[in-house]
Parts: sequence; structure tokens; C-alpha cells
Amino acid sequence: MITRIPTPFSYSSAVSAGDYVFLGLHRGFGDDFTAQIHGTLQGIQDTLTKCGCSLEQLVKVNVYLKHIQDLPEMEKVFFEYFEQNQCPARMTTTTEFFDKDCLLMIDGIAYRGAE
Repeated sequence: MITRIPTPFSYSSAVSAGDYVFLGLHRGFGDDFTAQIHGTLQGIQDTLTKCGCSLEQLVKVNVYLKHIQDLPEMEKVFFEYFEQNQCPARMTTTTEFFDKDCLLMIDGIAYRGAE
């Protein structure tokens, strides 16, 4: 069974398919990177809850940064949400965004099957 969490745009914030949840882009809002990454991770947590799973079940994320200089702050904040040895697999890159105020976006995959 496939279940979608729609957005007003041309993508879903998440699609559940079997044991997996595929997250579409999530971004936060705020005046600085720290506010935006906390908002992004909280949004991911909220979406995963709607799909019947939690951050601990996030197995892969892609992080898109506007400025590579934000990488150390990203690392610090990730450890506020994930235990040291329990982080998802991750790829981080830099890019420009359509929304000029956007400093990062994250998408990913969660596994909600049996361990």
C-alpha cells in the first residue's frame, strides 16, 4: 500500500511504501542557519510521526546547504537529534535554492519494518 502526505506543491512531504518512508524536501524558516536546521529537523520528525515512525528510524538523508561554512553547525545540531553512534547515513552537498532565504533542505528515507 502506498500512502502520501501531500503538499500544496508538486511533491509529497512523504510517501510510505511498504516498510519504507521516502521524505520529500523539508526546510525550516528563520533568520539564521541554526533556526532553519532546527525547524527542518522538527518538520522531519513531525512528518515521520504522521507516517508511524520516528527519527531513530531514519536510515538515509541528503542535506543540501547553501553555504558550506554551515557544516560545523550542522554537525553540532545533528547530535542534538541523533545519538553519536545512531546517525543516519548522510550525503551533504551545497547548492543554490529557488527561495533566496533558504539555507538548507533535507530529504531522506526511513525504515519502519521489523528490526
